Amino acid sequence: MRIAMWSGPRNLSTAMMYAFGNRTDCAIVDEPFYASYLAKTGLRHPMWQEILDSQSQDPTVVSDQITGSIPGAKPYFYQKHMTQHMIAGVPRDWMRAFKNVFLIRHPARVIASYAAKRENPTLDDIGFWQQSELFDEVNAWGGKPIVVDSHDIREDPAVMLETLCDAIDIPFSAKMLNWPKGGHKDDGAWALHWYGSVWTSNGFAGAEGELPEVPEHLQGVLDAAMPHYERMKSAKL
Repeated sequence: MRIAMWSGPRNLSTAMMYAFGNRTDCAIVDEPFYASYLAKTGLRHPMWQEILDSQSQDPTVVSDQITGSIPGAKPYFYQKHMTQHMIAGVPRDWMRAFKNVFLIRHPARVIASYAAKRENPTLDDIGFWQQSELFDEVNAWGGKPIVVDSHDIREDPAVMLETLCDAIDIPFSAKMLNWPKGGHKDDGAWALHWYGSVWTSNGFAGAEGELPEVPEHLQGVLDAAMPHYERMKSAKL
């Protein structure tokens, strides 16, 4: 079974990848379309050259890789995907052979976290409208998309991960609740810039507090993202 976990950046996505990656029966891959996204858009993200050098920049090659043999011949293949990477020219037909799960987080938290690593994110950067579009696409062909909120996972990881595993028809493993500190061997080349806090963790952080205050100059991004988040939230587990 192949699982595509769709989110924007700063959505608990790396911790979720580590949770599945700590299972002995699950292979993982970290944002396989990142290099093709940078190559097609010309964006200069942190560590952009290292990213371009670390992956195929041809999205067709990438789609062949993620639908090919599962690493280690394991029964499950968890794939961490960023919704904003699925731009024009990136194939999507492969999604029909996957369990498609959408990981959401309140936009105020995403914007505050992203801005701390890369200033002045735009709506395109944080992936909300793209996530909504992909959700609709999966629904349109009867793919039964699953939505899980990172807030709920942090509030009660054991219950929510067991609920998620049941929804995607795999057995829950308590190994998902913890992982070794220091990162995972399958981390992407960009991990050095983005994964600092999760590298020092060995499990999910506790429940989130009050929403952070979004700077005035990013209020427009927050306002534009909120309708997409609210619509996805209405479908969550």
